[in-house]
Amino acid sequence: MNPSAATADADVMYALDEKDLLGVVESLDHFLEPYRPLMARSEQREHLSIFVGGLLSDLERKSVEPIASRYHLPRRPLQRFVGEGAWSDERIRERLQVEVAAELGDEQGVFVLDSSGFPKKGPDSVGVDRQWCGRLGKIENCQLGYYLGYSAPRGAALVAAQLYLPKEWADDAERRAATYVPDERRFLKGWQIADELVLDAAQRLPHAWVIGDDEFGRPSEFRDRLADRAQPYLLEIPSNTRVRRPQHWPGRMSKWGTVRKRCRCQPAHKWRRVRLRDGEKGPIDVEGFTTRVETARPGAPARLETLFIMRNPDRTRTWYFLANGDAPLDVEVLARVASHRHHIEQLFEMAKGEVGLDHYEVRSWIGWHHHMTLSMLAHWFLVTQRRRLGKKLLN
Repeated sequence: MNPSAATADADVMYALDEKDLLGVVESLDHFLEPYRPLMARSEQREHLSIFVGGLLSDLERKSVEPIASRYHLPRRPLQRFVGEGAWSDERIRERLQVEVAAELGDEQGVFVLDSSGFPKKGPDSVGVDRQWCGRLGKIENCQLGYYLGYSAPRGAALVAAQLYLPKEWADDAERRAATYVPDERRFLKGWQIADELVLDAAQRLPHAWVIGDDEFGRPSEFRDRLADRAQPYLLEIPSNTRVRRPQHWPGRMSKWGTVRKRCRCQPAHKWRRVRLRDGEKGPIDVEGFTTRVETARPGAPARLETLFIMRNPDRTRTWYFLANGDAPLDVEVLARVASHRHHIEQLFEMAKGEVGLDHYEVRSWIGWHHHMTLSMLAHWFLVTQRRRLGKKLLN
């Protein structure tokens, strides 16, 4: 459940006239200039322009074959560029993050973590397994990607992606070889992939918080890893997560109870009402309370964290979060941080609907990451152009 459904800013639409569109086309060539030197060969630099241009076009399907057809080019060279090209996703991503930092960077920026499933019919594409697919709302044959979004007062962008490799794939030398999985890529849990993405992007993007849904809040190992390096986090947790009051005196042990029960036991005067913004249909308010709690660790001492519970004023929706043990006990601050979750959904909607993030038709590890990198690059171009054309903003 998305806590920011009650707190997100109004969606934005942009009206572009013919002059604007011409300017966008001319801007793409300039936009790609810093990325061309990161390509190994001249034909790769040409393919970069062609493929990103295709992703930004009005094609219904934005994969290799339709893009090649649009430009009256043979399919195979473009297919090699995306599916097996010897160019570095890491270098492109690093350059993109540097540009995002220059354009949007803010010390109060927020890293937003999320995963996305891509349904697949056959078993041969890298990482395909029967696993939870959010798009379908059930366990199905799919690939699973982990993504990092950056959200700041001046805007938001997708800045990193990594494919999840199930343990069965990680342990299967034959399938690894057939799909060109790098030798150094070992099995990692989803939260471990997320931590890699955060650690890498933190070198280039100023930020104050890491947030995510209960996939990332449920594993205490991830919360502990963030806390141990003093990284503020606000991660959603399931309603059956057990907590207890901090132990102040030896021999007086508090009982463990679920956060759902803790919510129900809170008297009315403990809840604080916060107005987050004025929406099109009236003010957007939430209620919340926050307190210090201890959370359990298997075979280890309990750890101090901050429990934040937020709900709609009509009490039809409730969200539970854990934050660092020294997080501010301020409902307004934490509610505003939580509201950034909505931005990753907007980014996915834009990237899938407008630049074909999910239109790939590649089976290899290289191909999946190349397509994601190029899609994020096209998406970032779109973000920069919409910022430039902000005078065309319609509420």
